[in-house]
Amino acid sequence: MGDIDTFEGLLAAVAVEDGLRVTDPASGEVLGYAPDRTVEDLRRAVAVAKAAQPGWEALGHEERSRLLHVAADAVEHSAAALAELISREQGKPLNGPGSRFEAGGVAAWLRAAADTPLEPERVGESAVLRYRAVGVVGAIGPWNWPALIACWQFAGALRMGNTVVLKPSEYTPLSVLALGEVVGRVLPEGVLTVLSGGRELGAAVVADRGFGKLMFTGSTRTGRAIVAASAGNLPRLTLELGGNDPGIVLPDADPAAIAEDLFWGAFINTGQTCAALKRLYVHESLHDEVV
Repeated sequence: MGDIDTFEGLLAAVAVEDGLRVTDPASGEVLGYAPDRTVEDLRRAVAVAKAAQPGWEALGHEERSRLLHVAADAVEHSAAALAELISREQGKPLNGPGSRFEAGGVAAWLRAAADTPLEPERVGESAVLRYRAVGVVGAIGPWNWPALIACWQFAGALRMGNTVVLKPSEYTPLSVLALGEVVGRVLPEGVLTVLSGGRELGAAVVADRGFGKLMFTGSTRTGRAIVAASAGNLPRLTLELGGNDPGIVLPDADPAAIAEDLFWGAFINTGQTCAALKRLYVHESLHDEVV
């Protein structure tokens, strides 16, 4: 199946000879090509995911949790290779709040999803809330934290017993294909499928009636289009869209102690983060010192 413990091996496992060209934003050189999947490829993937879902759900929470921990182990084993691929494709540095942080976050999120308690909950005196899978989940990811947000999308869905078909951004497909390769090697066939492609493929994901739920992280404008385009199917929707996040500095704060955190709150990932600080409210008594 090939070595995926090195950058070269991981890239070779997911890249193809022709397709979506991916360039290194630091140098402009061609990093590799990702498969340019078609609408027919999507239909086949959804059919496979639908066939795999009952068996995956039947494994039960304990076994699915165990397998997600095994997947987290696999990500940690390939973390150095994955981090280098994220850096080379997306552009963030390896260190600090960069791609090593992102690769580590993937493993941590897989473990968090695996350990989420899902026991039935009593509501009132006569009702019991039980958690059940939706079926097949479709997800469309962004380019700014490609692997981490992909994991946010699929980890919880898999934990619940759903199967997932995920389309990464056409700007950063290799990182997510690589993550899918690493995680997919420890999961049953058809449980997690990553399909790279352009806007036509994204539109097909939104319109496909095989999905019981859709997840999207991206712009508010695209989120509105997804709501409209998916109306015929009425899937459940989770849309993480644009934000306008404030910071608030109260009069008892220590400006010298918080200045660095305020900076990184705004400029982590060069500011290309949905939750990045967009505006800062500072009490007038501290204004000059904070500035």
